[in-house]
Amino acid sequence: MTQIAIDVALLPEARIARLAIEVNRKLVGGGKGIVLDESACLPHISLAMGCMERCQTDSIGKTLTAVARDCVLDELTITGIVTVLNAAGEPNSLFAVAKTRALQTLHERIMMAMEPYMSREVTADMIWGDDEPAPSTPAWVRDYREKAAFAAFFPHITIGYGTVAEPMTFPIRFVARQIALCHLGNHCTCREVLASAAMPFSGR
Repeated sequence: MTQIAIDVALLPEARIARLAIEVNRKLVGGGKGIVLDESACLPHISLAMGCMERCQTDSIGKTLTAVARDCVLDELTITGIVTVLNAAGEPNSLFAVAKTRALQTLHERIMMAMEPYMSREVTADMIWGDDEPAPSTPAWVRDYREKAAFAAFFPHITIGYGTVAEPMTFPIRFVARQIALCHLGNHCTCREVLASAAMPFSGR
């Protein structure tokens, strides 16, 4: 059996993914720990984190499809930029996303649906890539349910390490129509899409 660390993520439309990548390239005063990319380091909103057996990918894909079919998302809104400090004191910039009732429901449904498949006993070799992960990466995976889920759910799109110097205008409205099961990389990035499911959109 091969266990891997995973992130079940909501992927924003291409326009917003490109915006996040563009802003990532212009961050000031940060390292290159997160370099967003449209194929190998995806901008995303995390809905669940944990560890799973790779052989369960097909079953989880079907589970995500069933959840997605029953959860209709309205238009989402980026409300602004939030900058937080990681354990090393480095600034990490995020697009904050308004927590709608539909988005909260989707998160909770995903968490409950993934519970039979996921463990939180993460080790460094489960993280995507060959580099030694930052200590915060396995800590996020291990503690996600207790510290970042349900009432503590804070929807956001990570931009990367550093601060955003150029002014931006908010709110920014967008749609997200794909849930992806991703192999989680260092700094809780989404590196490889293992399975995905289409999200219905209410049109509002």
